[in-house]
Amino acid sequence: MHQKDDRLHTETIYIKNMVCNCCVRILSMSLKENSIQVDKIRLGMATITYDTDELDMEKINSIIQENGMELVVGHEQKIVERIKTAVIELIHQMNNADSIVQKSEYLVGKLGLSYQQLSKIFSRHESITLERFIILNKIERIKELIDQEEYTLSEIAFLMDYSSVQYLSNQFHKITGLSVSEYKKNQEDNKKPLHSLY
Repeated sequence: MHQKDDRLHTETIYIKNMVCNCCVRILSMSLKENSIQVDKIRLGMATITYDTDELDMEKINSIIQENGMELVVGHEQKIVERIKTAVIELIHQMNNADSIVQKSEYLVGKLGLSYQQLSKIFSRHESITLERFIILNKIERIKELIDQEEYTLSEIAFLMDYSSVQYLSNQFHKITGLSVSEYKKNQEDNKKPLHSLY
């Protein structure tokens, strides 16, 4: 009969600054190298199993911090990280104008709280509003789409749920200080890492 090892502990952890698939791969490798079994891992969270005789949460957090990320503690902070992850998935990975238009419904469906509740919790823990966070992410995604030169500006405006190219251009200028054409001409890399947009 196979005996269950009492020293093995499984836990779902929430992780700050885990904003792209690269982060997922790097952290997954790093945890495995430190004898932590990764049962499930995706943006912003991981379910891990580890030997409590060998490791504790403090040691696990230091492994996470070595990779430029951080363990999230506290119920509301976990919700904030889940909101950020959902916004990043929505804007940077889905490319679906319909879902971006319905961003509030997407977030509500994903997190099971009303948009007003999510906004309040987000503002309580972050230095900006949820709406501003969404706009900053949209601007970063627009920069990527401009750089890829696959779409016209009016197609990008449609993809990112802007009612017109003019509206997109105005918001782009307001956030970046550059017009779209100045951005195109400027050879410097003006893109920001998603974990430090503000």
